[in-house]
Amino acid sequence: MKLLRRCLRILILSLLSVSVFAPLVLVSYRLKTITSIGRREFIDDLWSRPRDVEALSSMEQEAGESLKGPRPIVFKDNDFQSREGINSLEFGSNPSKEHKDNRFEDEGEKNNSYKATGQHDRGAVKRDKNARIPQSRSVDYKVKEMTDQLIRARVYLSFAPPGSNSHLTKELRQRIKELEHAVEEVTKDSALTKSALQKMKNMESSLVKAGHAYPDCSAMSSKLRAMTDNAEEQVRMQKKQVTYLVNLAARTTPKGFHCLSMRLTSEYFALPPPSERELLEQKKLLHDTKLYHYAVFSDNVLACAVVVNSTVSSAKEPERIVFHLVTNSLNLPAMSMWFSLNPMGRATVEVLRMEDFEWLSREYDLGWKVHNFSDPRFTSELNYLRFYLPNIFPSLDKVVVLDHDVVVQKDLSGLWHVDMKGKVNGAVETCQENEASFLRMDMFINFSDPLIADEFDSKACTWAFGMNVFDLRRWREENLTARYHEYLRLSNERPILKGGSLPLGWVTFYNQTTAVERRWHMLGLGHDSTVPPDDIEKAAVIHYNGAWKPWLDIGFGEYKGLWSKHMDFDNPYLQQCNIHG
Repeated sequence: MKLLRRCLRILILSLLSVSVFAPLVLVSYRLKTITSIGRREFIDDLWSRPRDVEALSSMEQEAGESLKGPRPIVFKDNDFQSREGINSLEFGSNPSKEHKDNRFEDEGEKNNSYKATGQHDRGAVKRDKNARIPQSRSVDYKVKEMTDQLIRARVYLSFAPPGSNSHLTKELRQRIKELEHAVEEVTKDSALTKSALQKMKNMESSLVKAGHAYPDCSAMSSKLRAMTDNAEEQVRMQKKQVTYLVNLAARTTPKGFHCLSMRLTSEYFALPPPSERELLEQKKLLHDTKLYHYAVFSDNVLACAVVVNSTVSSAKEPERIVFHLVTNSLNLPAMSMWFSLNPMGRATVEVLRMEDFEWLSREYDLGWKVHNFSDPRFTSELNYLRFYLPNIFPSLDKVVVLDHDVVVQKDLSGLWHVDMKGKVNGAVETCQENEASFLRMDMFINFSDPLIADEFDSKACTWAFGMNVFDLRRWREENLTARYHEYLRLSNERPILKGGSLPLGWVTFYNQTTAVERRWHMLGLGHDSTVPPDDIEKAAVIHYNGAWKPWLDIGFGEYKGLWSKHMDFDNPYLQQCNIHG
């Protein structure tokens, strides 16, 4: 009996020993059968680990508290491969199975380093709870990474010999096609699909193989630098093209406007001339210095209509408003016909023709015609007539000049009570560097010329045309028109000014300009799409200075409504010419 018990004990102990040591033997045998290819696949999985860690960190932030983004953990190439392993590969060849792999040396040390780094980062995240990374930022990061992968893959393909059809070349081409389709389907607001993430992993695996096959970093750096230079050159060319097309659009008359002028002109010559009584009644108002006189120099019928409509509709006393619209002989019939068909209530509107100013050609040399500009905005005679205000309105003491690309939003009668401090010109200044309308005198005036350097201060505050109050009595006393002609002559003889009439205004009214409050004149709606809505609402006059005029298709859509609301687009003439708001 004792012998039987002893045998049973020995049998049980033997079975227990087999159950303990058999798994160890099997695992050891399995580890020995791992090939170099298996190790390389394992490394590819490790390569994608930093991105998975970052994605998990983002998920923790969104699910819990407002956390600051964790510091990314960067795995360098030498963490996974030895330099000998890279140099032993050739483009298009498979990795050698016989080569000794040193990639797992000091594995324990690296793992400990990784754990320490991870704990440090998690501690930093817990300490800072003031920010949250939006989901769209994560998507943008992935999209940019996919684009970078495409660029790297194309560079590696460029290293392949001409006509190469190796396995790696085919693989890279296939990965490029797959990733291009994935990028096309992804937008800022959409979430990346699992298939897109898988394509990223596949591409990264192929790029690692390509890196093994072509380890020359200097060649890769040179290729990327050449691609960057080429891209920057293309961007510069595109910007020049955009600037040219915008300026072309800005100085081109829309087809509908041309149609309107032609129709109004044909109607004008069919009307009977006004009676003498009407002319006499209007003449009295035109020279009454107690009224509010506005001057606009333009050949744009609808632009002038909006200026007049907005001014009259915003006025507290519209019956005291007198508009003097100065145009050329080509547009006089259309301009006159429009305001005959669309009277401005109790306000008075006079249309003048610049060719009727006989004194202009008799007493003054029209030096603006000598300017070497192709842009009619700079060469138009109407743009320079503002320097002859005392001659055009000899019986007036004060006048407000408005550009045709402004909209009046509030009553302007207060401008006639502004303290001019003995100056001739009242204007809004443009010398605040933190604003989009900022300008310096040396931007348009050549201070390297001794004459300019002696006469003017380059740091003097600049101002804007568009809405200006002019004291004509002080103008006549200072004889500023003669001063204007002096600098106009000098600018034709030597390169001291550029940019049209604005720098001429700065030198003509130098030390003769007083600043008015900024609420009177808001600039920038023709070139800056970021003007604060509150500033626009508070402004008495908004100015579409720049190329993006509100009547052009290129104008900023968010500002067009402020202009078009003063135009009746149900007018039959506008309907016939297909002009819509």
